[in-house]
Amino acid sequence: MEKRTVYLDNNAATAVDERVVRYMDEFHLNQYAVASSQFSHSPGIKAKESVEQARTTLSERIGAESDEIVFTSGETESNNLALKGLALGNKDDKRNVIVISKVEHFSVLHTAERLSRQGYELRYAEVDGEGFVDIENLKSLIDDRTLVVSVMHANHEVGTLQDLAAVSKEAHIHGAYFHTDASYSFLQVPLNVEKYGIDLLTVDANKVHGPKGTGALYVRKNTSLEKLFDGGYQENNMRPGTENVPGVAGFGKAVELWEKDDVKRTKKLRDDLYGKIENGIEGTLVNGPRDFSRRIPNNLNVSFGYIEGESVVLHLDMRGIAVITGSACFSRALQASHVLLAMGFSHERAHGSIRFSPSRYTSEQDIDYTYMNVKEVVDQLRELSPVRKK
Repeated sequence: MEKRTVYLDNNAATAVDERVVRYMDEFHLNQYAVASSQFSHSPGIKAKESVEQARTTLSERIGAESDEIVFTSGETESNNLALKGLALGNKDDKRNVIVISKVEHFSVLHTAERLSRQGYELRYAEVDGEGFVDIENLKSLIDDRTLVVSVMHANHEVGTLQDLAAVSKEAHIHGAYFHTDASYSFLQVPLNVEKYGIDLLTVDANKVHGPKGTGALYVRKNTSLEKLFDGGYQENNMRPGTENVPGVAGFGKAVELWEKDDVKRTKKLRDDLYGKIENGIEGTLVNGPRDFSRRIPNNLNVSFGYIEGESVVLHLDMRGIAVITGSACFSRALQASHVLLAMGFSHERAHGSIRFSPSRYTSEQDIDYTYMNVKEVVDQLRELSPVRKK
């Protein structure tokens, strides 16, 4: 079989659409003025118009007002601004409890942990074996001292889609803010901040074929949020510094170019790959919802019994296939996936997990090639596995 190059790590980062690159080049090479120069000259006005056009494009996709969008450098900064900004903006209040789920992205987990070292009480909501937040447990954690509840919409590892309306309801009963990291669900599934009662929402350009280093935070009007950096008055005085005009414009263009057919196609590819793996490789366990309608359409996470995910990833990489594992060996912290462990799985299952995530650029031939190589690699590794032999 001829070797192919297949990238199936699109839940981490996507290729930038060539049309987006060409659009951004105009701002790198010709319209390179900063948007805050709008009151000084025509190039600044054009830059500002491009930023505002992108702001409007994003806001319309989530049912928000354009002035409720704050552009950032990406998911991590948006999540930091949401949690730390609320803490700074409400420091004179008696609300000092932060509630998050155990399966949040590190930029929420570690931000909340830092706030806990600064005097905030941190409470963790449990999840079930498919990664869904236990609403009854969540209810028991929220009280009138709760400042914010932060639960991500779609999990970055297993793709679980949370019931945002239910989480929001519990937060608002006690007057707490509700924040959700929607970086992995944005454009993949319908999302409306009014429908779900969302106060703050994080999105990221590089998950939707936009540029890296660009993201946004939706902030509902009248939210007591204080900026993290001091400087100018950019982004409605919420995020000072020279605007990343090419990145913001590229983010807007990527959203504009996104089509529903992209989602239908990646879903079919994901389902086809799972069908082949399920029927062709014994001892395959699905991580996350087995009802695939309850997970984002471009996510498949499975564990192969008796072998390490690390070995699978390395062997597939030598065959031109890029995937990722929850193994501790692939973590700088040298810890197995905190998501899979929180779901109640053993370290062995976490170490054996592999995440496949196709995109609009993945072909049916890529899926066929991936399956055949996954089967060969798993069969070979199991032949050598002392655990399998036992």
